[in-house]
Amino acid sequence: MMQSQFDFALAAPEIALLLLGMLILILDAINGGSRRTLAYGLSLATLGVLTLLSATQFVAGVYGDSFFGMYVVDPLSHLLKIASYISVALTLVYGREYIQTRDMLRGGEFYVLVLFALLGQMVMISAGNFLTIYLGLELMSLAIYALVAIRRDHSVSTEAAMKYFVLGSLASGFLLYGMSMMYGATGSLDLRSIADAVASGQIDYLPLTFGLVFLVAGLAFKLGAVPFHMWVPDVYQGAPTAVTLVLAAAPKLAAFAITLKILVIALGDLAADWQPMLMILAILSLAIGNLTAIMQTNFKRMLAYSTISHIGFVLLGLLSGSIDNDLAADSSAYGSALFYILTYVLTTLASFGLMMLMSREGFECENIDDLKGLNKRSPWMAAMLLILMCSLAGLPPLVGFDAKLLILQALLQSDHLWLAIVAVLFSLIGAFYYLRVIKVAYFDEPAENAAPMQKVCFFPRTLMIVNGLLVLVLGLIPGGLMTLCLQTMRATLSL
Repeated sequence: MMQSQFDFALAAPEIALLLLGMLILILDAINGGSRRTLAYGLSLATLGVLTLLSATQFVAGVYGDSFFGMYVVDPLSHLLKIASYISVALTLVYGREYIQTRDMLRGGEFYVLVLFALLGQMVMISAGNFLTIYLGLELMSLAIYALVAIRRDHSVSTEAAMKYFVLGSLASGFLLYGMSMMYGATGSLDLRSIADAVASGQIDYLPLTFGLVFLVAGLAFKLGAVPFHMWVPDVYQGAPTAVTLVLAAAPKLAAFAITLKILVIALGDLAADWQPMLMILAILSLAIGNLTAIMQTNFKRMLAYSTISHIGFVLLGLLSGSIDNDLAADSSAYGSALFYILTYVLTTLASFGLMMLMSREGFECENIDDLKGLNKRSPWMAAMLLILMCSLAGLPPLVGFDAKLLILQALLQSDHLWLAIVAVLFSLIGAFYYLRVIKVAYFDEPAENAAPMQKVCFFPRTLMIVNGLLVLVLGLIPGGLMTLCLQTMRATLSL
């Protein structure tokens, strides 16, 4: 890995996003307009530029660290950043008409807040130091707090924003306290230096363990794992659907990145301590997420509890890593978790995107009953819904099946047979509420007062179809993405 104290070229994507984001803010203030067309177009163009920058660095093998190790670029960071750009771009396209018809563009801040939330995620993904992790986390969180409350005249959104802000501040406190204890125990905030200090065996074990507990609690909150999940259903339901998608997709990639960095890279030698914690979080998330989702009638709330259960699977992948420094086993386990989080975000984008495309002025498609007779009203939307729900349920030949299968294989390779059995059982329970949505869409009659489906614009409709077909194609031919995830994780761990 190249060493440099101030290598600004490594941080080119973050620098470009910061400059372009400020430019969009200024131009939007000058050339407002009710639809904020200029800000929308420039935001998508910015994401295109960022994708080109990161993809060029990824292909060229540009890796290294800068700013005294506080900023790290490795194969994993490139991949997660590219996935984040695509996620945010799809969110903006799917939510374009939704936010316009709900008067969410009057101040023009929506697109800029989304871009600065993305900047925080990028800083988190490339963090090599606890300080960088926290700065990126707070930048992302503050932007999302504002986005959740962007409909100032909507009491439910305001309530959701307050809950998220209060509980998010509590989680930040957990993380800060854990980081301070790590600094007290090791004398450093640098992740690699902490790893070396822990490996030396010359530090006090007690404050190290206490710090680990607080760090895991803070990370569990950001991931939305039980018992730190209280905010997820309320914020998902209360926030405007476009903001729910901002919150549900790309931030999960950043949270995965910092979880991997802290637990695996910095505290890998304490795996015997944090693996049991993740095991408890995973089992509780699978149980509470799936069982509670069955009782939901609100579609967004059901998907929120679904998210909790899927985070349980991601945690199962993370705890399957070897504790014997076996690079092949680690790459397989963490690569399976990476594959799972990427495919989950892809499916989530289409799920909430479809919800926004079915909504219209004066009508929120939020309840499961709103999907009654969807096949008769819009066959292509019903087909997309069928693909997405079957993938989330883990049914073949969709990508959700391959993702779950990889996690189960990682569990078996790490001698966690009973955990694999528990995961399969809760997946079977979870299939019920996904199949119920399909039943409502295909076999129930439309409500008598159901308005006809409005025509969807060509661009979001095309992207939605491509998004849905990707879920199917990646399920039929998963080898390319699987190989990319495994090779990326192997290359990252070996640096």
